[in-house]
Amino acid sequence: MNNHYFYHPDWPVLYEDNHLLALYKPAGLLVQGDHTGAVSLLNLAKAWLKERYHKKGEAFLGLVHRLDRPVAGVVLFCRTSKAASRISEQFRSGKIQKYYLAIVTGNPATSSGTLIDHIERHENRSSRIASARTSTSQEARLSYQVLAADASSSLVEIRLETGRHHQIRVQMSHLGHPILGDLRYGAPTPLARRQVALVASKLALSHPITREELTISSPLPRDWPWPPDEPVSQGPPWDWQELHVQIPLPKVKRAGGQADRLRP
Repeated sequence: MNNHYFYHPDWPVLYEDNHLLALYKPAGLLVQGDHTGAVSLLNLAKAWLKERYHKKGEAFLGLVHRLDRPVAGVVLFCRTSKAASRISEQFRSGKIQKYYLAIVTGNPATSSGTLIDHIERHENRSSRIASARTSTSQEARLSYQVLAADASSSLVEIRLETGRHHQIRVQMSHLGHPILGDLRYGAPTPLARRQVALVASKLALSHPITREELTISSPLPRDWPWPPDEPVSQGPPWDWQELHVQIPLPKVKRAGGQADRLRP
């Protein structure tokens, strides 16, 4: 593992070896490109590897999981196809432990618990809790523990057992405690740059080649609003807008072979 940064001294590389690359994803940055043509963490990581290791062609990087765009935290990529296959299997079988930190509105009635719901996708890209299992629903499971609380909000650690679309956001909202800033799922007010107060804080896994047990953690971003009277002052920028102005965006090849620079 090397200790260095990703494009900018404020942007940490969380783990790197010949098989794995774990990066901090700021809120507002896509993990994978979509129809909008906006840059993604995957685009940036491939360009960074190509430059860092002087690769002639495009660097291979396997995408094995995702985070929602307004969510920050650790994202794991695989640098070989063998690693990607083995890590994907660990995700599918639930062997990888996924932890998040969230600030939710209000105070849950119990300090810890397990939520088991059935989630359905909507055409508007949102999710909802189904009242019973349906032909289109998926079971969603998570456990939570309240770490701290004040009169209006709570800091909660969440262990995600499944990986459904917007799962933590919709399940905590259904519990009656939407995540701070998450207007889509019931939060009353936005955060400054439309982030949601949810960070993918930790992944615990078995190394795909050595079988070593790894725990890869993400720092909390600057301005993370807990404790409420003393927000985090050290750490990477919370929002992508703070970083993209400081780094060159990569070019990608379009149809016909022309290279165009991605937009933020």
